[in-house]
Amino acid sequence: MDMLQRLWFSCWDKLTGTVGRVRFFRPVLVILGLYLLVSVGVGVWWSQEPEPFEIQAKTVQAADGTEHKIIGSATVSTLIKITDTLLQKQGGYLSNDRLPPGIWLDNIPNWEFGVLVQARDMSRAMRKDFSRSQSQSTEDVDLKAAEPLLHFDSNSWVLPSSESEYTRALNHLRAYEVRLADPQQQDAQFYSRADNLRGWLADVSTRLGSLSQRLSASVGQKRVNTDLAGESSARQSTDNAGDREVKTGFLEIDDVFYEARGTAWALIHLLQAVEVDFADALEKKNALISLRQIIRELEATQGTVWTPMILNGSEFGLLANHSLVMASYISRANAAIIDLRTLLEQG
Repeated sequence: MDMLQRLWFSCWDKLTGTVGRVRFFRPVLVILGLYLLVSVGVGVWWSQEPEPFEIQAKTVQAADGTEHKIIGSATVSTLIKITDTLLQKQGGYLSNDRLPPGIWLDNIPNWEFGVLVQARDMSRAMRKDFSRSQSQSTEDVDLKAAEPLLHFDSNSWVLPSSESEYTRALNHLRAYEVRLADPQQQDAQFYSRADNLRGWLADVSTRLGSLSQRLSASVGQKRVNTDLAGESSARQSTDNAGDREVKTGFLEIDDVFYEARGTAWALIHLLQAVEVDFADALEKKNALISLRQIIRELEATQGTVWTPMILNGSEFGLLANHSLVMASYISRANAAIIDLRTLLEQG
C-alpha cells in the first residue's frame, strides 16, 4: 500500500510540475507569437518603396529685382533629398538592421543599395568635376568631406553606424548648398558644362550596363568572351574560356531586381535635376529630347509589381520573368545614354 501511495504522489508531483511549467511558458509563447505577428505586419509596411518627389531649384534676386535660377541648386538639393530619403523613409535605413523585422527583409535593403551607389557616384562627380573649373583647381571643402562619408560601409551597425556617417555627409552637402546660394561665397561653384555632364553619364552607363547583364543572366546564358575585342594588342592577367555560362543564382534574382529598381528611382530624380541645371548646354547640343527619353525609359521600371515574389520564368515560358522585363528598360536607357554622350561630345 505504501508503495502505491508513493507512486501516486510521485506521478502527481510530475503532473503538477509540468502543468506549472506550461502555465509559466504560456504567456511567454503568446507574447512571442504576438511579437512575430506584429513584426511581419511592420515588415510589410517597411517594404513599401518611397514615392517620387518634385525637383526643386532655388532662385536668387538680382540687383535689378529680377530672379534667376542658381546653377547647381537642383542637382545638389536632389542629391540631398535622395540621401535623406534613405534615412527618413518608413522604417528608416534597414541595410544594417540586426533585429526583426529589418533583419528578415532583403528587398528594401537592396533597393537602398541601388540608391546609395547613385548618391556616391553623384557626390564623386560633384567633387571632382561639377564644382571645379579645371583640373588644377582646388576641391570644394564640403564636397571633399561629404564624398568619403557616403562611401562608408553600408552595413555598419554601430561605432559608427552607417546612418551617423551618412548624416554627417548630408550636413556637408547642405553647407555646400547654402554657400552655393550666397553671392559672397565665391569659392562655392557649380559649373554647368557639357564635358562635366559626359563624365558623370559615363559612370551611369557603366552601372546600368552591369545591372543589365546581371538581370539578363536570371535565366542563364552562354556568352562569347568579348573581353579583349576591338584591340589586337590588348592583354589580360588571366586567360578566360572562349564561351562561358553566366547565371544569376536563384536566391539573388530578387536582390538584383530591387537593386535595379533603387538605381532607376535615384537616376530618374538626378536626371530631372540635370535637365534643370544643364539646360543651356543640353539645348545647345539639341539633346534635351534625348535626356527626356532616358527618363521615360527609367520611369517604366517603377511600375507596380503585382506578384508577392519576383518570378523567374524562361524567356518564352508560361510564367513571367520580371528580371528580363527590367533588363529591357535598363538596356534601352543605357543605349540612350551612350547616344547622349556622343551627342554632347560633338561640337
